[in-house]
Amino acid sequence: MVDALVVVLLVLILVALVVVGVLLARRGRAKPPAPASTAADPFSSADVDAVRGDPRELAPGALVEIRGESYGVRGTLRLTEDGWSWTEHLLENAAGRRFWLSVEEDPELELVLFTELSDVTVAPGKTIELDGRTYRHQESGTATFTAEGTTGLNSGGTVHYQDYAAGDDARLSLESYGESGKWEVSRGEVLSRYEVRSYPSGD
Repeated sequence: MVDALVVVLLVLILVALVVVGVLLARRGRAKPPAPASTAADPFSSADVDAVRGDPRELAPGALVEIRGESYGVRGTLRLTEDGWSWTEHLLENAAGRRFWLSVEEDPELELVLFTELSDVTVAPGKTIELDGRTYRHQESGTATFTAEGTTGLNSGGTVHYQDYAAGDDARLSLESYGESGKWEVSRGEVLSRYEVRSYPSGD
């Protein structure tokens, strides 16, 4: 009887030692290193609007700086076509010269500075030759617009457009408002996001 009790006690002690050993082994295992946190770059492209202003929020009364030259936003056209929307802003510099700044996401943000060519007459086609450059047709359509501020246009209406490109950053735009049938010609240059700084009107 005594021998049986001794055996049982030895078995219990052995089991207890095994359990303690397993627990100690688990506690002694090194924890896996925590993943290193990646600090956000405050000057990444995603945050460039916080540094240079957001051109998508421009409106009449705002100021724009392009390549170091300042312009006032005189008026704004907000255009829509088949669910797509973009804006065109009439800019004026200190010398009274006027330009149009097109702001469009397709899907990346594209900024184009246009100069009207009042003395140029062209007709839409697959290509247009102008000042030694060949502009190739990119897209065309009819959009509706609403006007804000000073644009020289009615408060709303339709515009037919034909867009052309030569190389990566040269643009040519033909626009005909309403049913006039007259094409207004503008030559444009694609701007880098970092060439444009915008200041809201403060309304």
